[in-house]
Amino acid sequence: MAAGQQTPGRKLVQEAHPALDNMKYEIASQFNLPVHQGSEDYWGGLTARDCGRVGGEMVKRMITMAENQLAGK
Repeated sequence: MAAGQQTPGRKLVQEAHPALDNMKYEIASQFNLPVHQGSEDYWGGLTARDCGRVGGEMVKRMITMAENQLAGK
C-alpha cells in the first residue's frame, strides 16, 4: 500500500465507532427500516438499496459536520 492509505477495514479513530453506530441506527429509524440497535448488526433482511440509503445519508451528514467544523461553527 502507498503511504497515507489505510488497511481495509481498519478504523482510523476507534473512539468514533459508538457515535457512528448511533448515527446508523438513527438514520435507519428515520427511514422506517426494521433494524434496531443491539440486533448484532444483522441487516440481511434489508435490500442493498436500503442499506445504501443509510450509508449515503451517513456520508452526507459527516460531510456537513466536517464543513461546519472547518467553517468554525
